[in-house]
Amino acid sequence: MGIAFMALGIAYLLTQVYRTQPFPEYVGVLTLQFIDRPIRGVLFLVVGTLIAGFGLVRLNRALLDPFVANSRYSLLRALLENQNRQRGPKIVAIGGGTGLSTLLRGLKEHTHNLTAIVSVADDGGSSGILRRDLGVLPPGDLRQCLLALADVEPLMSKLFSYRFESGDLRGHSFGNLFLVAMMGVNGNLERALAESSRVLAVRGRILPTTLDSITLCAEFDDGRIVEGESEITKSGEGRRIKRLFCRPETPAAHPEAIAALLDADMIVIGPGSLYTSVMPNLLVHDLVRAIKNSPAVKVYVCNVATEHGETDEYTIADHVRVLDETFGPDLFRYVLANGNPAVHLPVGSKARPVPVDVSGLDRSRFEPVFADLVSGDDPVMHDSRKLARALLGLYASRRQKNAGRLVESTDIEERERALA
Repeated sequence: MGIAFMALGIAYLLTQVYRTQPFPEYVGVLTLQFIDRPIRGVLFLVVGTLIAGFGLVRLNRALLDPFVANSRYSLLRALLENQNRQRGPKIVAIGGGTGLSTLLRGLKEHTHNLTAIVSVADDGGSSGILRRDLGVLPPGDLRQCLLALADVEPLMSKLFSYRFESGDLRGHSFGNLFLVAMMGVNGNLERALAESSRVLAVRGRILPTTLDSITLCAEFDDGRIVEGESEITKSGEGRRIKRLFCRPETPAAHPEAIAALLDADMIVIGPGSLYTSVMPNLLVHDLVRAIKNSPAVKVYVCNVATEHGETDEYTIADHVRVLDETFGPDLFRYVLANGNPAVHLPVGSKARPVPVDVSGLDRSRFEPVFADLVSGDDPVMHDSRKLARALLGLYASRRQKNAGRLVESTDIEERERALA
């Protein structure tokens, strides 16, 4: 519009000059006055359009070439894919550990409207040492999510995953130290995550479940109570967890996590270690209330394989039963599970494939959805792309069903009005 108004202004000025000033004869030849005025107008429009188009293409190429591949076709694809991701559904993923980062790595290719709500109950390894020595929330799971959602070079990803092998820093991850340093520079975890996300070009948001320092506790079926996430897994061999709780018992939920859940189009719980990655988030009671009150499509992603010391011999129904008995009804409607029975685990592995069997599942309250979700590289893990496609397919089909019900409801109302 700006160019059009400029052209209109130039045209008015030229008209005034033509009418008031005498010109030599060659000016008339240069301005094509021997051609009819409508044809002249079309010629100038065509030439102007070609010049403007050429200029815009060269300008865009000069500006964007440093950020995308050299081919103009990949440039177009990058722009279209980015636009589609900006319009993607608002998805909130809840969990921790490797399972959550695997999920995020797949979802970021389809939507930028991602929020990861991450467990802060970890007390083992580098995270546990930093937590005890510096009094900070454990950065390990947060680091994994940052890397999963980051748009960085492979070298940067390797750098953040690097663990020191000797000296006083032995066992520490560079990414953990980076996050702790960011907390010191910015004053708190929230600003540290925001600045780290900016540095790493993260697609989405990462939020801790709570800003309180919590200790995960488990009571086993023999009456023994174990404190600490790392100790629970070690103590679980030969026993079953009877009850999971945390200290303090009522940690405050992160306000932005509550807002994200209430505004979500889809909420995904899991995958991950049932007792030490998924359930610690749900011990924050306000978070559970927000999930239940959210109008989003709610899905629980069941693990591909059992986890030794936590879910030995568990079926899909057992996973769902534990969550249902602990946190009550209406936490989720859909159960996404691996439907590929040809899972071959390494010899000597203590894990077992979770059976493709939902005979013990209450079908009136939970709807199972099966898909091939197994990673070709690691048969006890989900494949991030397969998992993302299955979840987005479920979301699309659910939205279509809701649209169909809305149309059907409207038709019924119209019939009732017509009969009246």
